[in-house]
Amino acid sequence: MTFPAFSPPQSTSVRPFTRRKALGALLAIPVVGLLTACGGTATAGNPASQASFAPLATSVPAGTTIKVGDPSIRVALELSGLIKDLDGINVEFANISGGPQTTEAFRANALDVGSVADIPPIHATWTGLDVRIIASAYRQDAVNHPLYELGVAPGAGIGKLEDLRGKKVAYSPGQAQGALVLRILEKAGLKQEDVKLVELPSTGDAYSSALSSKQVDAAPLGGVQIKRYLAKYKADGATTLRHGLRDDPGHLYSPAKVLADPAKAAALAKYVETWGKAQRWIEDHPREWLEGYYVKDQGLSAEDGQYLIDAAGKRDVPTSWTEAIERHQQTSDLLAREQKKPQLKAGDLYDSRYEAIAGTAFAAAGKGGAA
Repeated sequence: MTFPAFSPPQSTSVRPFTRRKALGALLAIPVVGLLTACGGTATAGNPASQASFAPLATSVPAGTTIKVGDPSIRVALELSGLIKDLDGINVEFANISGGPQTTEAFRANALDVGSVADIPPIHATWTGLDVRIIASAYRQDAVNHPLYELGVAPGAGIGKLEDLRGKKVAYSPGQAQGALVLRILEKAGLKQEDVKLVELPSTGDAYSSALSSKQVDAAPLGGVQIKRYLAKYKADGATTLRHGLRDDPGHLYSPAKVLADPAKAAALAKYVETWGKAQRWIEDHPREWLEGYYVKDQGLSAEDGQYLIDAAGKRDVPTSWTEAIERHQQTSDLLAREQKKPQLKAGDLYDSRYEAIAGTAFAAAGKGGAA
């Protein structure tokens, strides 16, 4: 997982991953955002009680395989040497990230765990796919270190959020950016009918292009797209606005049927523990992460990579999900109301067996427990 700029995967192939694989093989992975996720049951999903899951086993049966869509952490595990912690588990990494691709892979039984933001689990539930969140990461100072800023087209006349009234706004239902647009409108005291929502997938530089061509007046831009948009179009009058909201959730989530398998559930617990350590390693080794991930793996310039590291700030991997679930409930209630969907209980999106695993590992690694 990651605290990434978000980009869609270029491939959905699953390949075995072992410590003996050279780092060079890893560096062919496409750009992926570092924060991303979801899972859950609801009134609209396939209800499955948490009590239906057996306690996690304390050991992983020999020969257990897990298929993982978590490309950035794959690199972190190699760079840090933490991949050794997964010895004895057959981990197959796939170049899959983000809600739509991960959900498709879950349905095809091609993936056991994926990395996304907070919206895909909600939408997976509404489409009848029973999933659970098993790890979560956030930003300590999330409002001042947003994943997204609102890009404003040259000449659009938008200087504050309330100025969105009557404007064309890029909108991607089912993705984090789409939910953020609805939250921004709510904060500005506006309704959907007060603006013109233009449905566009938030892939690559699609939103930057839509802004520069004035196809839309405003669009949420993430990661290095913010920097590049301003560098290219600021002279023409392009700007960005801070929205002042939290947009930082990043999760690992899995199909409930995978988590009901005792062997896979135990293997995923070990993966979540190692994931927590990797989150700490990334934070504590910014130079190695800049060079090994952003420059060599993602193909970014050192300047762009440093921009993303600075923008992310410090990570927060909690040992309790209570506050996160409350925020997730607010988001799901907003989406249900605005998209005419059934209400769901956010707590049912989380597998409580995993609640403290990542956060405990993250904290321990910060005391010298990680390489």
